[in-house]
Amino acid sequence: MKYHQIDRNLFIKNRKKFTAEMKPKSVAVFNSNDIYPISADSTIPFQQHRDIFYLSGVDQEESILLLCPDAPYEHLREILFLRETNEHIAVWEGEKLTKDRAFEVSGIKSVYWLQDFEKVLFEVMTYCDTMYINTNEHYRSSVQTETREARFVKWWKEKYPAHQVAKSNPILQRLRSIKESEELDLLQKACDITEKGFRRVLSFTKPGVMEYEIEAEFIHEFIRNRSKGFAYGPIIASGANANVLHYVENNQQCREGELILFDVGAEYANYSSDMSRTIPVSGRFTDRQKEVYNAVLRVKDEATKMLVPGALWKQYHVEVGKIMTSELLGLGLLDKADVQNENPDWPAYKKYFMHGTSHHLGLDTHDYGLLVEPMKPNMVFTVEPGIYIPAEGFGIRLEDDVVIQESGEPFNLMRNIPIEADEIESLMNQ
Repeated sequence: MKYHQIDRNLFIKNRKKFTAEMKPKSVAVFNSNDIYPISADSTIPFQQHRDIFYLSGVDQEESILLLCPDAPYEHLREILFLRETNEHIAVWEGEKLTKDRAFEVSGIKSVYWLQDFEKVLFEVMTYCDTMYINTNEHYRSSVQTETREARFVKWWKEKYPAHQVAKSNPILQRLRSIKESEELDLLQKACDITEKGFRRVLSFTKPGVMEYEIEAEFIHEFIRNRSKGFAYGPIIASGANANVLHYVENNQQCREGELILFDVGAEYANYSSDMSRTIPVSGRFTDRQKEVYNAVLRVKDEATKMLVPGALWKQYHVEVGKIMTSELLGLGLLDKADVQNENPDWPAYKKYFMHGTSHHLGLDTHDYGLLVEPMKPNMVFTVEPGIYIPAEGFGIRLEDDVVIQESGEPFNLMRNIPIEADEIESLMNQ
């Protein structure tokens, strides 16, 4: 892995938090992701399942974590199962975890090779009444491919039909949404790498460059700072492309007088950053562009102040909508009649700002978190208002990543990334 080894105490703490929520006489199993094929012998680069990583730090395919806190023997309470490595694998694929190395990474003493899994699981199941299965219940989830986890669940239900079933996901939704200090440090590192990429791009951008050339500048800076690359598909949207919310073609020329909307973020150690910035191709905003830009910035700043313990996600978005409505009235994009006659289910401001303002951030870009529960300290949210004006040929989105604090305003992990219009112009014209 490119990243520095993470202190295993983080994963020890995470397992203790999870097992404390398990029912008596129960077992939980977590699987690595598959390596997904493309065609012939080509595969997509491996990405670890975030749940097994969160609980063990193991960043390797064909791994299984078993947790059985009430097992009568200590060696059965936490077990890692790994693909057995050998000299042939080392030559063709590189280093894999040994049992000793797995302990260093995870803090788990009991490490078996994968071929022992069914035998050990059978013994554990004789001590248990309940099995925790790990389903994906994220509110944005839409999975069509059968995962390794899904195959395991199908196999387990056939093998052990007399056991009760419980779900890991509700526990993980709560645990993963509240970050430990080590996780906040990793998120800060991801944001710092994103800052380096953005500053590089500010000095690179000029009329005539291609969107993909800017994308290349970002990825160069990310990888040279120990990131695997983008935390999600990067958006480099110049001109009218900015009005396509998930524009990922990145294949157009950036022209004088246009704006470029960036929605990019570096990952670091599987943790995501998520940044949006909008800059002028020529290095100077027009008066109208700056007027809209500053309106979006004011909404972002006001929305950030509302991210406090006890806030409710749904009501927060209602309040942000009110602030955005006021700004759109000031810009002449809405009038009073638009607001008075609006559909409550699709308010007038949605014509120009049609997406949400905030989402959880962490190991996933749209991280786990139960949106019906009040916000709590050490949750991390994005703040990303935007105004999109197809008739004027541009869109503006600004986004920072912030940590909810026990008291006071959230802590901005992107506080050092330029965002004021004047500072961006100054940096682009140095």
